[in-house]
Amino acid sequence: MGFLNLFKDKTNFNDYAISLDIGTEFVKTLIFKVEGDKAKVIGVGKQRQRLADIQGGVVTDIYGVIRNCEAALDQAATQAKIMPEQVIIGIAGELVKGVTTDVKYVRKDQNARISMKELQEIVEKVQRGAYERARKVLAFETGHKEINVKLVNAAITDVKIDGYHVTNPLGFQGREIEVSIFNSFAPNVHLGALQTIAESLDLDLLSIVAEPFAVARCMGPDQGNDFSAIFIDIGGGTTDIAVVNQGGLAGTKMFALGGRAFTKRVSQVLSEPFLEAEQDKLEYSAGRISAEKKEEIERAFKRDCDVWLSGVQLTLEEFEDLDLLPSRILLCGGGSNLPEIEKVLKEAKWDKHLPFAKRPTVSFIKPSNITSVADATGELQGIADVTPMALANLAIDSVGEEKVLDGILSKIINTLRN
Repeated sequence: MGFLNLFKDKTNFNDYAISLDIGTEFVKTLIFKVEGDKAKVIGVGKQRQRLADIQGGVVTDIYGVIRNCEAALDQAATQAKIMPEQVIIGIAGELVKGVTTDVKYVRKDQNARISMKELQEIVEKVQRGAYERARKVLAFETGHKEINVKLVNAAITDVKIDGYHVTNPLGFQGREIEVSIFNSFAPNVHLGALQTIAESLDLDLLSIVAEPFAVARCMGPDQGNDFSAIFIDIGGGTTDIAVVNQGGLAGTKMFALGGRAFTKRVSQVLSEPFLEAEQDKLEYSAGRISAEKKEEIERAFKRDCDVWLSGVQLTLEEFEDLDLLPSRILLCGGGSNLPEIEKVLKEAKWDKHLPFAKRPTVSFIKPSNITSVADATGELQGIADVTPMALANLAIDSVGEEKVLDGILSKIINTLRN
């Protein structure tokens, strides 16, 4: 970390920040500068994790991960010629629960202007109810009667007054306010590991964010209030799913099956070490594998992709509050490079299991689709780069000027955490 400390001694620019995607296979980091409502990426770093460092999106060796983060940050800082102090970190894993809560509030006096106090009361009511629900779900899934759950991140995703969308309800009149708030929760042990990593790197933690939430928000502003899609981010250890319906985030869910499982399958069928199998998997995805190996891998992946698809179907069935699921699937993450992934989604018999109005289309999110994040390095080319870019997109408001509703929410979050 000598190089990092050199820059930390000489610079302290509030407009600069870091996005840190601590994945199962790789640590990916971006250094960016916030310019108005956009983030300009000026440094990129990437470091492979050891097999023992992280499992299923959950840190299992804190100091191993810290070393990998240091290596990735050194690469990015060398390129950017600056080392910011602020960082936003992504979190994944099966026990990260994200849910959107909608509350309709009928006002006593529809002619009175909406005040800050009134908004605070509404938001606080939503937050307390969401916390209790998340704690019960995680207790059930882990088998522990009492589990220490903490809020990962929260965001007001939609506000309506008498059915009309507004971005800032203060000062408006109306009879009914409808507020949608997304909350993600995780066991304290997972959050504590990430906080320890940030402290060891001597970084100021802006926020810890559920990665599927970040991915779901990266395209929203340009799509409008009628935008609906299913986002599927396939990482090394998990598949993260977020559903956006009519511009609002319906929720996020994850299951522990990602690219590492496919690499292990290649290792088994070809009887080769893990790292060699990983390279063969990448060559296979790029269409450069030998014909002999290709045939064996295809047979193995056919079975594994059917199992993966079952996980997707079971996860989507949990969005039971939606009458219809969006008919658009957007893929990202390094694991989605496998040709079988796109194929199995396009050929799936969805109508037998899930409420789609029509067969969903399947496409990929590209770095160029994230219009709020500009890449000055020219290195962000693949779908595996989408998640760290999505984190940078979320950090724009944190680094810049805080919005009114976000300010209200942050005060209530601090109250609940204390």
